Amino acid sequence: MDYKKIVAEEIQKLVPEHLSYDQVYQLLEVPKYTEHGDVAFPAFALAKALRKAPQAIAGDLAAQLNHPYIAKVEAVGPYVNLFLEKAAVTNAVLHEIAAEKHAFGTADIGKGGNVPIDMSSPNIAKPISMGHLRSTVIGNSLANIMKKVGFNPIKINHLGDWGTQFGKLIVAYKLWGNEEKVKAEPINELLTLYVRFHSEAETDDTLNDEARAWFKKLEDGDAEALHLWEWFRSESLQEFMKIYDMLGITFDSFNGEAFYNDKMDEVVELLDKAGILTQDRGATIVDLEKYNLNPALIKKSDGATLYITRDLAAAIYRKRNYDFAMSLYAVGNEQSNHFKQLKAVLKELGYDWAENMHHIPFGLITQGGKKLSTRQGKVILLEEVLNEATELSLKQINEKNPTLENKEEVAKAVGIGAVVFHDLKNDRLNNFDFDLEEVVQFEGETGPYVQYTNARGLSILRKAAVELDTTEAADLGLDDAYAWEVVKLLNSFPEIIQQAYEKFEPSVIAKYTLHLSQAFNKYYGNTKVLVEDDKRNARLALVQSVATVLQEGLRLLGVQSPEKM
Repeated sequence: MDYKKIVAEEIQKLVPEHLSYDQVYQLLEVPKYTEHGDVAFPAFALAKALRKAPQAIAGDLAAQLNHPYIAKVEAVGPYVNLFLEKAAVTNAVLHEIAAEKHAFGTADIGKGGNVPIDMSSPNIAKPISMGHLRSTVIGNSLANIMKKVGFNPIKINHLGDWGTQFGKLIVAYKLWGNEEKVKAEPINELLTLYVRFHSEAETDDTLNDEARAWFKKLEDGDAEALHLWEWFRSESLQEFMKIYDMLGITFDSFNGEAFYNDKMDEVVELLDKAGILTQDRGATIVDLEKYNLNPALIKKSDGATLYITRDLAAAIYRKRNYDFAMSLYAVGNEQSNHFKQLKAVLKELGYDWAENMHHIPFGLITQGGKKLSTRQGKVILLEEVLNEATELSLKQINEKNPTLENKEEVAKAVGIGAVVFHDLKNDRLNNFDFDLEEVVQFEGETGPYVQYTNARGLSILRKAAVELDTTEAADLGLDDAYAWEVVKLLNSFPEIIQQAYEKFEPSVIAKYTLHLSQAFNKYYGNTKVLVEDDKRNARLALVQSVATVLQEGLRLLGVQSPEKM
C-alpha cells in the first residue's frame, strides 16, 4: 500500500487552493529516525500563500489531520510528523502480498514496449573470462527488471564473430590444427592456435600476409573459409552455452558482428545522402564538433568499415525489426565515448529515436585494487571461478548442515548466486574488489546471507505446519517495533523496483534484499514466532511475505533461492 498517497490526500484536502496532490506527495519525506514518525510534511511550501510562519502552519495541520491509518500527528517546528497505525498498515500490506504473491511490485510502465539489451558479447575462439561477468549479469538483471515493469526485453548476445583474427585462426588451424583436439576442447585449442600464430608471426611476417589473404577470402564468401569460420563459431558457442547454463541465463538473439556484414553499405549510403560524410587524410568521417566529440571514423583509407559502422547498422536494424521503446547497451565504461558518437551520428541522420538508446556503463572488477585480468599471464576464466565458488559453498554446507539433501545442487545455486549477487550489489559505475572467500560467506552482506534468510523463513513455515489464513477477513495486524521495521521495508518493494528501473541499477534491489534480510533476522531474534496465541497467524503471514519478496528480489537479480540450506 502507498501510505504516502493516503497522507498526501489528507493534507491536500486541508490546503486545496494552495498545493496540488502531486505537489504534496513530492514534498513528503521519510524521517531518518523512527521517533520522528513514519512520514513528515515540511510546511515551508505554504508559508508564502498562507502568510504564516511554517511552525504555525504545521501546528494547524497537525490539529486537523485524521484518518484510520494515522495513529498520531505531531508538529515539531516547521514539520508535521505523522505516525502510522502499525496494526492497520501491517494488516493491509500483508494482505496485499498474500494476494499478489510474486507479482507484488509488478507495474505496467512499459506497456509491452520492446527493449533490446546488448549484453555479454564474448569473442569467438576466446574464453569467457571474469571480464565478461559484469555485462552478462547486469544485462540479465536489467532484462528481468524491465519485464517486471511491463516492457518486453530482448536479450542480444552481440558476439565478436568477425574480423582479421579469423584469417589468423584459419592459417593457424591449417598449419598446426587438429580436428579432434578442437572438438574435444574448442576454446582452449583455438586460443592455443591463435597464440602460436602470433608467436610464429614475430619471426615470419609471411604468416600475416597469409592471414590477410584468408580473411579476404572469408569476406568474399570462399567456401572453405566460410566452413572453417562457421565451425569455429558453432564450437565456441557450444562452450559459451555451458557457462550461460551455469548462470541460468538465456538469450533471444546471437546476431553478432558478422550478421551486419551485408548491412553496412546501406549505412554509408545513408550518411552520404545526408551529406554528412567528409574526407580526412583518406579516411571517411562524420564531423561531430558541434557535439563536442571527436570525428566518427566510418571508413579507413583502405575502404574498410569500422566498429561504429557496424553499430550504426545494428541500431538501425534493431529499430526496424523491434521498433524499440528503448535500446540498452550493457558495455564497460571505457566505451562511453563510442556510444556518444553512435548516438550523435544517428541524430545527424535525423533519427530522433536515438534519444531512447542508453549506454549502461559499469566499472571494473579488481583484485587487491588492481585490474582483474591476468593471473601468472593467464586469463581468469569465469567457468573456473564459478566452479570454485560452488566448491567453497559445498564446504560450508558440509560444516553447517551435513545432512542436507541435494547438497551439490544447493551448493551450485549458492556459489554461483554468490558471484552474481556480489557483482550486482555494487553500484554499477564503481570498481569493486573481488575476493572469492568473502563473496561466498553465509554471513555478512552477501548473496548466501539473503538466500539463507529466505530458507530460514521457509523452515519456520514448515515447522508451523499449518494452513495460513490470509483471507480478507483474517486479522494480520501486528504493532511491535521489530515487525514494523520489516513491514515498512516490505511495503517499499514496488518503489525499489521502480528506482532500479529508472536508474538502470540492479544494486538498488540487491541492497534492498540485504536490508530486508537484516530487519527480518532482527525480528526473528526478538520474537517467538511459533508461540500459540492470537497473533501467530499474523506473524507467520509476515514470515511468508518476507520469503515471497526475497525470492522475487533474488529472481530479478538472476539468483536462485533454495528452499533449504
